[in-house]
Amino acid sequence: MSTIRLHLNEQPVELPAPLTLLMLLERHDIAADSVATAVNGQFVPRAQRAHHTLQAHDVVLTFQPIVGG
Repeated sequence: MSTIRLHLNEQPVELPAPLTLLMLLERHDIAADSVATAVNGQFVPRAQRAHHTLQAHDVVLTFQPIVGG
C-alpha cells in the first residue's frame, strides 16, 4: 500500500493513498462542517472536499470560517 506525506496545520502526516481532503479531515477527527480549508494556499469549498485528491507534499490548513455582512 502506498502512502502520502503532507502537512496538516503545520504538522507532518503520513497516510495511505489515495487520500481526499475530506478523508484527511475525518481521519484526524476534524469536524468538517465547522472549519474552512485551504490546500497550498487555495481555498477549497466544503462541497469539493470529497473530490479534492491530495498529493505528496501538499500543505493543508484548516481555519475558522469568516462570516460577515
